[in-house]
Amino acid sequence: MMTDTTDRYVTFLGLNCDGKAREIMALVDRHLAIPGRNTPFWDYFAKKRTGGSGPRPDELFLIHSNLQEVRGLFETWDDEEALRLLDQLEEKCC
Repeated sequence: MMTDTTDRYVTFLGLNCDGKAREIMALVDRHLAIPGRNTPFWDYFAKKRTGGSGPRPDELFLIHSNLQEVRGLFETWDDEEALRLLDQLEEKCC
């Protein structure tokens, strides 16, 4: 297995942070599309995501700003793959 040696403290080039953030957001959307998984926080998150309460943030910033809530969503529903991707995003891009 090849090890990723790119260092975010040197450069973000090659890390595909925007792509990883889009992937995490798609997983969030997938979870929230299931009845019973939405909460007032996720309504707030959706409003922030569209710029409903100010400038529209990019997805990486929004995830970074709400990392624990996103992690909690994935942990609550035992989504190991999503948690693995979130860990990668946090380690490499946040």
